[in-house]
Amino acid sequence: MFALPNALTILRILLVPVFVVAYVIPGEVARLVAFVVFALAGISDWLDGFAARKLKAGSEFGRMLDPIADKVLVAVALMMLVAEGTFRRINPATGDTAFSLLRLVPALIILSREILVSGMREFLAGTRVSVPVTAVAKVKTAVQMIAIGAMILTPLADVLVPGIPSQTYTAIAYLLLWVAAALTVYTGVIYFRNGVAHLRPGPSSEPARLREPA
Repeated sequence: MFALPNALTILRILLVPVFVVAYVIPGEVARLVAFVVFALAGISDWLDGFAARKLKAGSEFGRMLDPIADKVLVAVALMMLVAEGTFRRINPATGDTAFSLLRLVPALIILSREILVSGMREFLAGTRVSVPVTAVAKVKTAVQMIAIGAMILTPLADVLVPGIPSQTYTAIAYLLLWVAAALTVYTGVIYFRNGVAHLRPGPSSEPARLREPA
């Protein structure tokens, strides 16, 4: 249970409240700390998978906890961005902000997909279906983490990238989130299409393999 991959997964969960505390503290330093914590949690996701493969230390506990840790981190980060008003629409003429449901769409897509995939996972837990991660899913995860990380740093855009206007920086970060949402839909459709195929009754002598988007 306490092998290195599992320890990294547990660490990722423990970093979530640290991220939240740093995020809500006002000031540029606290926001930078929140970004670093989020980045470390994201890197630990890659490290625990790498360690599990290299050390052959995979376990049922890790396979159960790893996707939970990923979903908690992403969901909490998106909720903090929503609470802060990152997805509000800005009126260029007056500078006023207003709630915009359309701007929330990529975040809603990502969160909805995570819930749906969790339900499918629960069903597949009672079958002989294995769920290896696809290359497209890894790209989706990387783009998603980069987009969220960039949005976390939005208040520091003028300092971190002085050559790019803050509105341009925000637009790029938001575009990346849309790319992640599109990949989320693509990989989710494939996952559910393959999952539905296993609802059909039929004999099988070998464990089925369902390629799962992370």
